[in-house]
Amino acid sequence: MRITTEVVRLTVNGDRYEVGVPTHYTLLETLRYGLGLTGSKQGCDKGDCGACTVIVDGEAVLACITPVWEAEEKKVVTVEGLAGGGQLHPLQNSFDLYGAAQCGFCTPGILCSAAALLARNPSPTRREIKEALSGNLCRCTGYTKIYEAVEAAARALAGRQ
Repeated sequence: MRITTEVVRLTVNGDRYEVGVPTHYTLLETLRYGLGLTGSKQGCDKGDCGACTVIVDGEAVLACITPVWEAEEKKVVTVEGLAGGGQLHPLQNSFDLYGAAQCGFCTPGILCSAAALLARNPSPTRREIKEALSGNLCRCTGYTKIYEAVEAAARALAGRQ
């Protein structure tokens, strides 16, 4: 059996990449196995759990069901790209302070979903946070600490402006 590969051009976390991957690869497979960015987790491979969520052109996207070619010429941000300048993103700080991460497997996807939400809505209501994170499943928490952490991050981001 012959596997066809193709070179894809991606901008991930501000860096340009050209990487050869099998033509059937998803964005998640390319990030993890082509670029070595393992922060986005491979959970269900069906778009059900949200562990693979990344940000593509400002929108939260399920990388496990997104063909990699759909991300060409777009800006992709993974959990590794949230921090900057030696500083954690306010979401990452709040998740630590509020104990919002238990085992941590779902955390990268939740952080990316929340970051996309806060970028488009800097002051979301609890209902809006719940809706934005509704595609991210966590088996360890009751979500309350996660919602509180996102609210705290929104306040921290507002204080920076």
